[in-house]
Amino acid sequence: MGAWWSGSVTTFLHTPPDQLCAALAHKVVQNRFQGEPQQARAWEAQIDLLHEILSTLPNAQDWQVLFEFPIPRLGGRIDTVLVSPGAIYVLEFKIGSSSFDAAALSQTEGYALDLLDFHAASRKHPLIPVLVATDAPPRAQTTPLLLPLGVTEVQCVNAAGLKTLLTTLAAQTAHPDHPLLPAQWEHAPYDPVPSIVEAARQIYATHSVADIHTARADATNLTQTSACIASILNTARTAGRKVIVFVSGIPGAGKTLCGLKAAFADGSDATGATFLTGNPTLVSVLREALTRDTVSRGQKRLLVEQRMESTIQSLTKFRDHYVGRPEECPPEQIMVIDEAQRCWTQAQAVRKSTSRHVKLTDSEPAHLLDIMGRHEGFAAILCLIGHGQEINDGEGGLACWGEALLSRPVWSVEAAPDVIGPGDLTHLPSALAAGRQRFLHLGVAIRSLREEKAPRWVNAVLNGDVETARSLAGQTDLPFRLTRSLDDLRAGLRHRSRLTYRCGLVASSKAKRLRAEGLGCEVPHMDDKAVSQWFLNRWVPDRDIRASDALETYATEFAIQGLELDFVGLCWDGDLIRASSGDCWQPRRFSGTKWANVKSEETALWRLNTYRVLLTRARYETLIWVPQGSADDPTRDPETLDRIADFLMACGVPLLGTVADTAPPFTVQNDLADLLSG
Repeated sequence: MGAWWSGSVTTFLHTPPDQLCAALAHKVVQNRFQGEPQQARAWEAQIDLLHEILSTLPNAQDWQVLFEFPIPRLGGRIDTVLVSPGAIYVLEFKIGSSSFDAAALSQTEGYALDLLDFHAASRKHPLIPVLVATDAPPRAQTTPLLLPLGVTEVQCVNAAGLKTLLTTLAAQTAHPDHPLLPAQWEHAPYDPVPSIVEAARQIYATHSVADIHTARADATNLTQTSACIASILNTARTAGRKVIVFVSGIPGAGKTLCGLKAAFADGSDATGATFLTGNPTLVSVLREALTRDTVSRGQKRLLVEQRMESTIQSLTKFRDHYVGRPEECPPEQIMVIDEAQRCWTQAQAVRKSTSRHVKLTDSEPAHLLDIMGRHEGFAAILCLIGHGQEINDGEGGLACWGEALLSRPVWSVEAAPDVIGPGDLTHLPSALAAGRQRFLHLGVAIRSLREEKAPRWVNAVLNGDVETARSLAGQTDLPFRLTRSLDDLRAGLRHRSRLTYRCGLVASSKAKRLRAEGLGCEVPHMDDKAVSQWFLNRWVPDRDIRASDALETYATEFAIQGLELDFVGLCWDGDLIRASSGDCWQPRRFSGTKWANVKSEETALWRLNTYRVLLTRARYETLIWVPQGSADDPTRDPETLDRIADFLMACGVPLLGTVADTAPPFTVQNDLADLLSG
């Protein structure tokens, strides 16, 4: 991690411009990029402009200048970073541009936000993103709010205005309480934690998880888990035997990343492994994301799509294909199964396939083991297990896998110690002979970037443990806020997501009365195109109303499981309420014209797990909306909804709009609206 060229302002001013350009051009060749004549001209113009400004900027001799500073998570490089003792300036140059377009605004802000989140030396000082469209008309400048830390709004200037802007900002940040050491900034730790889509792109391109980090010192390193999996697979391959590996973890701990690494390990053109999931949303989103990324690098879309169909597959289609062709052996020797605890029991499999062309006679685990058992010699199944993620009737959990394995001794078993134990849904039976590997469990969430206690708080809330939840909330800035207004929910999400972060609305699939509150359109999770557009398209800058951050539609647990958003708006309906006694959760289903209590313990568990999924989808923060209801509508009883809100507040959730949320609004949204309308 380092800039293509860096040095003090003094060094920069004493280095001939042609020598600087030559050094940058050498980096192009060194990094195997294609050099473009316009890039060289852009560097020349950029260097000349900065040379003119920095030569007269007061007290800037010891500032650090960095050209082409890489941001791997976003797949780009910052044109120029200027580091002063009091602030970090993120400069994005659009040489020859006559406008401040929305995509450039988003790009500039995104770079600054990435530094705030993942660059250790950038977390306690102002980060000032500056978009320089050299030939744009001058714009009236307002002084940004320079907080002790955080990213200001994007400053938009042309070439002539850059000197005045930097001079003004340098004067305002000239005497910091805790000055930066500019020369050391570049070498501070940079630990990006990508989203699942970003990680899939990175792993597919590099076949590695080594650059996917977590800021948590106590987190099991994904590289160690990945290495443990690789060692087990290599040993089994050498011995020519069959092995099944269970990788367990809490929500957001990185299980899917390890699975993708195993699926992509042999190279993007390999047929040695396949990634299976029963979640159609995950299939379509990952396929489309990897396809778009690969096509952008010059490959033909049709060929890429065909490759993706074999690399990332629907578990249902894979299963039915080979159950219906008992003589056929899959070409892949390694099968990766995402959310394997959701595989069907025998009763569910038989019931669900009654009207299908292919009839199932056993549980899904049994069928999958037999399909991969057709290989002579080596074969492997990697099961990714999410605790508390069973969300539908008939999902057999680890017990179902254990039952199938007990009657198939040809398979050797490797798992983390904590998944072997009592004979219940969430454990492999202790009677099963299994190797115990501690690195096969991931126990620390990396999805929640700013607070590791979030999953524990969610567990306490869903267990009805007010004291534990309140205690955890008191130890940290809880990444949850509560509102009773849908308008405020949307405004809060837009305020937080700015130009760069992705936000969206989620709700339970059983939330049947949100329609009366003005929100009744859910994303059809079985529609590949719709879910891909919801997760991958953007409201800003494209004004794409199909995108999640348009905040017009909501995703259910079936659409969002296995994926994530930066900021989530959870819409809580009457399908999970506090009982009138106030001492437990009461799941309900909407039947005809009224709510009915759910009496089945299993169905009640699925509903709690639904809300566990919804509460753990945010990388940064979840805003929870509990409607006010209406006294005229028994299906939206205000007292019932008040009990939910009161309980969440008792568990430590602050109201949206309290001190932490009342900072001056981020004004670039208005600027963006002007740009889009003009």
